[in-house]
Amino acid sequence: MRETKRAVLILEDGTRFEGKSFGFEASTSGEVVFNTAMTGYPESLTDPSYEGQILVATYPLGGNYGVPPAGPELSDSDYMEGSRIHPRALILQDYSWSHSHWLAERSLAQWLEDEKIPGIYDIDTRALTKHLRDSGSMLGKIVFEGLDEPEVYDPNVENLVAKTSCTDIKSYVPDADGLPAEGVHLSTDEACGYKFDPKFKTVVLVDCGVKHNIIRCLVKRGVRVVRVPWNFDFNQLECDGIFVSNGPGNPDFATDTVENLRKALKGEKPVCGICMGNQLLAKAAGANTYKLKYGHRSHNQPVRQAGSERCFVTSQNHGFAVDNDTLPAEWEPLFINMNDGTNEGIRHKWKPFFSAQFHPEASSGPEDTTFLFDEFIKLL
Repeated sequence: MRETKRAVLILEDGTRFEGKSFGFEASTSGEVVFNTAMTGYPESLTDPSYEGQILVATYPLGGNYGVPPAGPELSDSDYMEGSRIHPRALILQDYSWSHSHWLAERSLAQWLEDEKIPGIYDIDTRALTKHLRDSGSMLGKIVFEGLDEPEVYDPNVENLVAKTSCTDIKSYVPDADGLPAEGVHLSTDEACGYKFDPKFKTVVLVDCGVKHNIIRCLVKRGVRVVRVPWNFDFNQLECDGIFVSNGPGNPDFATDTVENLRKALKGEKPVCGICMGNQLLAKAAGANTYKLKYGHRSHNQPVRQAGSERCFVTSQNHGFAVDNDTLPAEWEPLFINMNDGTNEGIRHKWKPFFSAQFHPEASSGPEDTTFLFDEFIKLL
């Protein structure tokens, strides 16, 4: 019989859920959120948008297909969306101690152990999810048998964008197969005035905690991607368009990105944003954002294109949203969530600026909206 250490999840309202360990055994704390996807835990765990959170998977079984190899950064065989695990812990109803998949390099338990991330199972995740849906996402802590309770950590009062963004500047160009190949690597000082080879059109990617597949999706469409830190004034660079990535936490902390976007919006260069990028573009335009009760984290969020009956199934991961009622007159909603009516994207009425709150790059999830990358490339 397998020996497992007991652990308990304690929510900030005092609700307790007892379980067993299958990962690294260390007490931790964070914001407890749930994801209703059925697959894709390697992609979700490496998604920077989960920084500071305790992730609850509603699908009852985890670990059954193991973990694929990490591979070189941004390679086609790389099934990760970042260079490390970002959630502070993973909670499952049941953990499969035996995994089977032709790509599996190690077990989920071993991966968590290697990266010192707690994992607990034998939790009634249905009851936990219903509680979070009724009460909203809340802070919580995981306490292991025989270990001290951790200090309560609230990721919503920290600049998580700065924590997950790059610190220097990298460019990526298509290789012979159209996949990202690393180009120049510059410091922020060296980048000012740098002239890129005009062979490719250049898209500046503002890294607010970017998922790797956003870079892949852009490079596969034949452009150079220049990835810059969240607080770098990208208006100094020669480029054909600006792309603002996803990212974790409260958009109110990314004031430098918003200020730089305000400068860009005075011009005519195409601007596109995803997830956090949607919120920051909206704030730069003059709109407000607010925290959702329990956020959207799933592969099956239905959205409708505003002014039409076109609907799409989307992959999402965000806890904040744009307030449609605060959009200035020259801006309008681009997509609307069919479940709760919240904003899922915005666009300028005559300038080439638009964004999506969902993830058209998916990874994991449906690829119904990858055409948005094509729409952006057409504007360059």
